[in-house]
Amino acid sequence: MLAHAPPFHRTTVMQPLTSKQRAHLRKLAHRLKPVVIIGNDGVTDAVVRAVADALNTRELLKVKALETAPGSIREAADALAAAIPGAQVAQTIGRTAVLYRPDPEKPEIVLPRASG
Repeated sequence: MLAHAPPFHRTTVMQPLTSKQRAHLRKLAHRLKPVVIIGNDGVTDAVVRAVADALNTRELLKVKALETAPGSIREAADALAAAIPGAQVAQTIGRTAVLYRPDPEKPEIVLPRASG
């Protein structure tokens, strides 16, 4: 169903976000407007490419699913995160998801340290 997203040049495996890091990202995302809209066809190759391209120019973005989009926003966000290397779901609420992927060379968002 989904084609491969454009390559993400990262050599280390991303650790899952902690609750403190997700809270920090939610705070930063509060003012953002959705960049990509998921329509009637759900998470398609075009949607994956659009989100991957958007994550090439920013580290944090909102994705909105229309009421007519199939499945839940959580399913769509998880599908996008699985299809885009390095992407993680920071939040889903209502019909909106927040996705995060740090810039591999110059991260702009500094996450709180993971304890442990």
